[in-house]
Amino acid sequence: MNAGVPKTPPVWRQSDGKPVSCLEKIKVLNQNVEEIETLCADALEDGVLMGCDADQIKQALHALIDGLPTPHAKKG
Repeated sequence: MNAGVPKTPPVWRQSDGKPVSCLEKIKVLNQNVEEIETLCADALEDGVLMGCDADQIKQALHALIDGLPTPHAKKG
């Protein structure tokens, strides 16, 4: 990963485009992303150490995220 490179967290937005203003919500969202990043980095490292192609692992992780259903999505 980009060790030593500080990351700027995104401006979290509501579905209407307005920024999330609750500091506790922002903190939780940022912590979740950090945890996911750590898990993904560990999975990538494990896969590469086992001889798997790094790009294939990254594609699988992208597909996993892209395939997540949106919870509480409005059905119309």
